[in-house]
Parts: sequence; structure tokens; C-alpha cells
Amino acid sequence: MAGGRASRRAREHIEEPFEGELRFRTLAEAEATLLRLESRRELCSGGANPKELEACRRAGLLIRRRAEMISRNRRVGAWKRALKAEVAVWFRIWLETPEIVLDWLALRKATSDFQRLLREEAKVDNQDSPPGSS
Repeated sequence: MAGGRASRRAREHIEEPFEGELRFRTLAEAEATLLRLESRRELCSGGANPKELEACRRAGLLIRRRAEMISRNRRVGAWKRALKAEVAVWFRIWLETPEIVLDWLALRKATSDFQRLLREEAKVDNQDSPPGSS
């Protein structure tokens, strides 16, 4: 159990500067999180704040790892695994080549695969909503 506590402490330390900002339940949340991290990365690059830059990178790494873990979990539904696999790719690209991630994401969002993923997400969200809600 000691490993679990240490892991939890490390996770809290990584997330602390980004309290409540590391969301990736939906594609829109994942994109907003990616944009926030990239904005912070740009502000910190150039050596102005290396600690915040590293915290930003660790936060992106944490999201990528969590998304990958969920995407491989056979107890999770196929749709959610596909969504998390997509998110993991976004954050992998950001971690490897942050300078191009926004252009890459714009191109990715224009693909038929991505459009299909969006339609599926909308369908799943509508099924999860209680009758009469929007």
C-alpha cells in the first residue's frame, strides 16, 4: 500500500498547479486542456519559468498515461477506449512536438475518422442524458 500512497502524492504534486484543469472526459474537454497546457508552455518557454514548464510537461504526460491506460482496459466500453486512445495521441504529439500540435490538431479534426468520432461521441452523450435534458 505504501506505493499507492506515494503514487497518489506524486499525482497530487503534478496536478497541483493545474487544479481542476486536467480534464479529458470528452473531446472538447481534452482539447480545452491541451490548449491551456500549450498556452502555459508557451508562456514558460525561453527559460522564464523552468519549474512551471516542467510541471506543465508532467501534467501532459500524466494525461497521456491515464488516457493510454483507459484505452487498454478491456472492462471499459469500446467507445470510451477509442476516445481515450485519440486523446492519448493528442498528448503524445504535444509532448514530442509542442510547436506543431495546434496545426496538427486542426488537420486531425478535419479528417473523416475524427468526424466519425465526434458523431459517435454525440450519440453516446445523447444516450447518457436523462429524458427532457439538453
